[in-house]
Amino acid sequence: MIRPSTAELDAMVAEAIVDAYGEDEQCAAFQTVIEDCLALPCTTVVLGVTVTVTSIQDRPGSGITALCRHDRHTQAIGILDLPPPNPAPEGWAWVEAYRYWAF
Repeated sequence: MIRPSTAELDAMVAEAIVDAYGEDEQCAAFQTVIEDCLALPCTTVVLGVTVTVTSIQDRPGSGITALCRHDRHTQAIGILDLPPPNPAPEGWAWVEAYRYWAF
């Protein structure tokens, strides 16, 4: 995966939060963009286990989370803690933009 440049990330952040005021609204705006643009399901590896990301959710107190499934087990993982899938699915750049904005 080629990470977007700083200029590209700045433009994506500006696009995502253009109508959002305050941190809560901006986070919600990112969640909407990620839900709309990230191709799901996708797979990644968490602690050595391949998981399938099935959806993106907002969990109070946890922020934007990825609902991950392995066999019959399901776990919500903060999207900022989720390792990048390899190869990155379409729309993953929005997760990188969110990560850039959050830090």
